[in-house]
Amino acid sequence: MTTSRLSLSPVAVDNDGTCRKDLWRRHEGDPWAAFDALPKAIRHRLAEHVYDAWSVNALMLWRHYKRVHGATPRAERAMIRYLDYCERLEQEAFIERHHPLPHREAGATPLRYGAMAAPE
Repeated sequence: MTTSRLSLSPVAVDNDGTCRKDLWRRHEGDPWAAFDALPKAIRHRLAEHVYDAWSVNALMLWRHYKRVHGATPRAERAMIRYLDYCERLEQEAFIERHHPLPHREAGATPLRYGAMAAPE
């Protein structure tokens, strides 16, 4: 009797059961370095994202927002609004392919921590 070894390639350990790969293109890079390079408000919002927010993609998006608005709180708010929009698109796509999400059926929203406290 022979046994086969479990392959630990990136494809084998991918446990993303959502349809995100059909909606978006995931860019390559170091996700932790990308996360650390983002402004604090955006990192905070990504930590609350319903799904893995793909921080490399978020960093590329942040660079775009900085070019358009400058590195300002306005740019951060605009990007956070866009991330919220993307999250809603992902949820709608999941519902179309699978079933309604119980918290959405109940009229609830994802748990958020609220506004960030001002630095002391």
